[in-house]
Amino acid sequence: MPSLTDLLERVERLLLRHDELKRTNTLLQEQVQALSQERDSLRSRLGAARSRIDALLERLPVETTEPGKNS
Repeated sequence: MPSLTDLLERVERLLLRHDELKRTNTLLQEQVQALSQERDSLRSRLGAARSRIDALLERLPVETTEPGKNS
């Protein structure tokens, strides 16, 4: 049977590990938030770029082919 001192040491180690894990979790949550903001910004930029490309494509002349002529 473990002694009271052994149990106390084990509890202290568990508390230290718990604190480490809490700090790690906080850092990971901050990273997730930063990456989510970056993703949202990139999506927005992609949407704007697509809109500009669509507008440019609409300005291109439509090519028509006459019957009997190969382009």
